[in-house]
Amino acid sequence: MLPLIPDPILYVGFVLVVLLLLALDLGVFNRTPHVVKVSEAIGWTVFWISLAMLFNIFVLYEKGPIAAQEFLTGYLLEQSLSVDNIFVIILILKYFKVAPQYHHKVLFWGIVGALIMRGTMIAVGAALIAAFHWIFYVFGAFLVFTGIKMAFSDEDDAELEDNFVVKYARRHFRITDTYHQENFSIMKDGVRWFTPLFLVVLVVEFTDLIFAVDSIPAIFAITRDPFIVFTSNVFAVMGLRSLFFAVAGVMGIFHYLKYGLSFILSFIGVKMFIQDWYKISIETALAVIAGVLALSIIASVVFPEKEEL
Repeated sequence: MLPLIPDPILYVGFVLVVLLLLALDLGVFNRTPHVVKVSEAIGWTVFWISLAMLFNIFVLYEKGPIAAQEFLTGYLLEQSLSVDNIFVIILILKYFKVAPQYHHKVLFWGIVGALIMRGTMIAVGAALIAAFHWIFYVFGAFLVFTGIKMAFSDEDDAELEDNFVVKYARRHFRITDTYHQENFSIMKDGVRWFTPLFLVVLVVEFTDLIFAVDSIPAIFAITRDPFIVFTSNVFAVMGLRSLFFAVAGVMGIFHYLKYGLSFILSFIGVKMFIQDWYKISIETALAVIAGVLALSIIASVVFPEKEEL
């Protein structure tokens, strides 16, 4: 099915809508720093998911049922992988002792940077795939390796002490010892100083870059349409902030989720690696991703983690 609207117009229109939503978010709905309540976060989470599903209907009308299936599968994949990102962001905010009323601002600017980085990485990834077919084997092997590594990894606050970004920023920027409300920088004795809040945003940006290295190749296993890859990523990232506030307090309950995400990454890696010999359908991929997520969440609730005595 040929698109009814040329791709350049689709990209421009989509980006303009995203910029409008970001402007409304920061300039209207969240102009004043405040602690985001769970009820507010759930409302925004429902809003972003609903918006993604409405966009999926647009994709169905514009590009056809196959593209719509690809978007839905890609969105679910990216949304599930972003959950692991939330674990790390929680550690970052706790480690730097960021006041709850400033969490939203940190995540907002972190997401703006993430959108720019992911857009760039998607463009580079699409160019590589178009030029070198063998890159699929590299991506596939990398995802399997990452999935296995995730199953045995253990996030720890201590890792942030030796974080490359923290060391680099402290070495090359003037960083104040204390926070100055919601400011990223201040003027002190005629010299520009950056605050710890600015440092936190840098660490969040770098963290998303690391996660994007996994998630971008993964979605190219679902579709090779850059527009579907880009838009599903954007919706997943845009919804990350509200999802963080909605589930941050209960993330520890879902202790089996890490293993589910590990399996999903490995499955997508295998799908990508064997596609020249055996093609796993989009329907099967969607069923596996949704099923594994559901099972890992149910298992976490039915078999809660035992508390250490």
